[in-house]
Amino acid sequence: MYSKHLQQLSDTGNLRRFRPLINRGAGTVAFQDTEMLNMTSNDYLGIGGNTAIHREFYEGKNDATLLEHYGLGAASSRLLTGDSMASHDLERIIRERYRRPACLLFNSGYHANIGILPALTTKKDLIVSDKLNHASIHDGLRLSRAECKRFRHTDYDHLASLLEEKRGDYERVFIVSESVFSMDGDEADLHRLVELKNRHDCLLYVDEAHGVGVYGSKGLGKAEQYDVIDEIDLLVGTFGKAFASVGAYVVCSEEIVSFLVNFSRSLIFTTALPPVVIHWNRYIFERVVEMTAQRRKLQELSSRFRASLVDNGLDTAGSTNIVPVIIGENGKTVQLAEKMQEYGYLIFAVRPPTVPQGTARFRLSLTADMNWEDIRELPFLIRNAAAGK
Repeated sequence: MYSKHLQQLSDTGNLRRFRPLINRGAGTVAFQDTEMLNMTSNDYLGIGGNTAIHREFYEGKNDATLLEHYGLGAASSRLLTGDSMASHDLERIIRERYRRPACLLFNSGYHANIGILPALTTKKDLIVSDKLNHASIHDGLRLSRAECKRFRHTDYDHLASLLEEKRGDYERVFIVSESVFSMDGDEADLHRLVELKNRHDCLLYVDEAHGVGVYGSKGLGKAEQYDVIDEIDLLVGTFGKAFASVGAYVVCSEEIVSFLVNFSRSLIFTTALPPVVIHWNRYIFERVVEMTAQRRKLQELSSRFRASLVDNGLDTAGSTNIVPVIIGENGKTVQLAEKMQEYGYLIFAVRPPTVPQGTARFRLSLTADMNWEDIRELPFLIRNAAAGK
């Protein structure tokens, strides 16, 4: 029934497959029995491969703490028997760090993005979303009963014109954007979004999945860096990237948290995160505050690497540690990725529909456990391989 469609995906270089990896270490991983530098990870601060941090975390395990702190399953949703004081303590720590009234945990960034906006909106509302927001946000828009409009990527004049035209027709209007965009490595203009939100009496929803941990003096993301935390009505952060874990949270008002607890289906109808995850998330959230050196190193490394790509005539963009290299054609991108793997760099091709047609690319992700010597030759290798040398 589905074989013809799968064959079409294969013929066009778009067929997805799992790729099991082993021996994950400090910036390295084994793929197909070969150790490679991992250029595809979201482990931005190098926490996932840091054995010392993990060893310290598990030093607290004993008979008294085994189930409460290191248990492997909650066995129920939070609204039944899956809730715990550890979850409430983590929510308290997060809201206090952000200096916001309330915080609510979700099982993942996907759960947050498909659960928050559908719960908060009705047919009388409008959602205006950046065109290149993550797929989980787009899925949340589909589940919402609100009317949805997309503005051109980071084109805030376009957003302004939509708001001027549409705002008076709806009870509530939500502006939705990521802070750091996961495929282009660029960032939203949070000051402009706040200005438009205030001018048109909207609610601002910002997904900081790729910002938290990496930016801000305390690692609270772009909202902290630009001092606009208090201006963002719904600020979503995830534990699945820089925190090397799983789970997500939203910081917002107490009223919104109470409403989500009663109406957010992705929260209500799923088993709670296991105790070991809650305990790790609290442990690492508190540690990330101290990782100023890692954040500084990552930004310096990213700027130097992006400049080297430009010097080698490669098509790149953005300003963050997510560094795209635009190749264009699907098949060529796959071939070049395989060539880079031969050189010892774990790089995979990113193709449509993840990115727009004709913009297949490498999505190179730099992490704080890399050094310049690890990556200095990569732009030269990509340039030569792309030229057939």
